[in-house]
Amino acid sequence: MGYLTTHVLDSAHGCPAAGVRIELYRISGSDDEQIIEATTNSDGRCDNPILKNGDFAAGVYELRFHVGDYFKAKGVDLPSPAFLDIVPIRFGIASPEDHYHVPLLVSPYSYSTYRGS
Repeated sequence: MGYLTTHVLDSAHGCPAAGVRIELYRISGSDDEQIIEATTNSDGRCDNPILKNGDFAAGVYELRFHVGDYFKAKGVDLPSPAFLDIVPIRFGIASPEDHYHVPLLVSPYSYSTYRGS
C-alpha cells in the first residue's frame, strides 16, 4: 500500500519549519472530511506518514498548512491580516499503491510545492 508524507521548509529563514500545524482533508463534492491533524517536528517533517495503509485511497485531498501561526511564533512582523495564513494544497491521488510526497516551501509572502519522492 502507498502512503502520503509532507515536509515544510521556511525559505525566508533557510531552515526546516518546526511546529507547523497541518490538517489533511478528503474532498468529496462540497464536503471536506478532516482525516488527521499533525505538527511538524524539528526537521519540518511529520513523525509518521500523514496517510497510510487502508486509509490511503484514490481521491482528492487537501493539506492545510497553518503558516501564519508559525511565522508569528518566529517573531516575524506580519500585517493584520497576514498575507498568508493557511496555505491549502489540493491534490489528487490516482495510484494508491504509490508514495505521494507533497512538500511546502514557504515564506510570509510566497509558497511553492511539487510532487516529491
